[in-house]
Amino acid sequence: MFYTPSSERYQKMKYNRCGKSGLLLPAISLGLWHNFGSVDIFENGRRIIHCAFDNGITHFDLANNYGPEPGSAEENFGKILKKDFTGNLRDELIISSKAGYHMWEGPYGEWGSRKNLIASCNQSLKRMGLDYVDIFYSHRPDPNTPLEETMMALDAIVRSGKALYAGISNYDAQQAEQAIKILKSLGTPCLIHQPKYSMFVRWVEDGLLNVLEENGVGCIAFSPLAQGLLTDRYLKGIPEDSRAAKSTGFLKTSEVTEEKIAVIKKLNDVAKDRNQSLAQMALTWLLKDKRVTSVLIGASSVEQLNNNLAALSNTNFSNEELSAIETILK
Repeated sequence: MFYTPSSERYQKMKYNRCGKSGLLLPAISLGLWHNFGSVDIFENGRRIIHCAFDNGITHFDLANNYGPEPGSAEENFGKILKKDFTGNLRDELIISSKAGYHMWEGPYGEWGSRKNLIASCNQSLKRMGLDYVDIFYSHRPDPNTPLEETMMALDAIVRSGKALYAGISNYDAQQAEQAIKILKSLGTPCLIHQPKYSMFVRWVEDGLLNVLEENGVGCIAFSPLAQGLLTDRYLKGIPEDSRAAKSTGFLKTSEVTEEKIAVIKKLNDVAKDRNQSLAQMALTWLLKDKRVTSVLIGASSVEQLNNNLAALSNTNFSNEELSAIETILK
């Protein structure tokens, strides 16, 4: 397979400024949390990445432990970069990675110490065959490490040239505000926060989005489709090939309750009236808030990716639609 990117790729995507930085991110970004590991079909993942870039997705999000097996998503992505994104194409990509969750045995293989973050960044660069990542995140706050140490590690990674920007993920509003303040004092502003945010998980609305807006920090929502619940896959229960049915998945069958399916069906009816799939409506519902820079989707097929990308053709909501959605979600 020889890959030539589409010459029309930048006409197909909307780009949003990340907080008050100079960086633009696509409204829809691709996450490699699932479907790109050693247990998956390499060529399928490769086709998905080609399709994403052909449609203007320039941002690819990873972490050191993505797979499974941990590390294998970065290894596979590195192989795709080497095969298909040669020459100056690397300069058209925003590649991010993270560290903080368990990656290797012993006391240094997780959390937020300087040791873990810097070692993890070095390992990620080696797996992907890169000189630098564009964004490197502290993947979660560490209750036992001083926040100053974690932020100083991010600052050191950026100053060393191993990352261009620093980010945080899974920090609550108070933790985020403190982290942003420390990074600013160090001279390495926090570019972006990556929280879990969807119609079903809305904790960020209780202060975090305000903190990010006040400090000029971007927001990229992960799990915007609630691990696939906010799609048409579960309207009739749990399909055998779904994420909930996989032993390696994070969505458990216990989460797909009759009550949740009833809510999904009502939301699906609203989406139909908008001439959208439920997934498309769920993505645009997040993007209606201008504080949300990008939504981070996963994809197990080119068809699924294209369905999600079509969300950008209808991004406006009437007051009646928004009211109906709120009533269903309550």
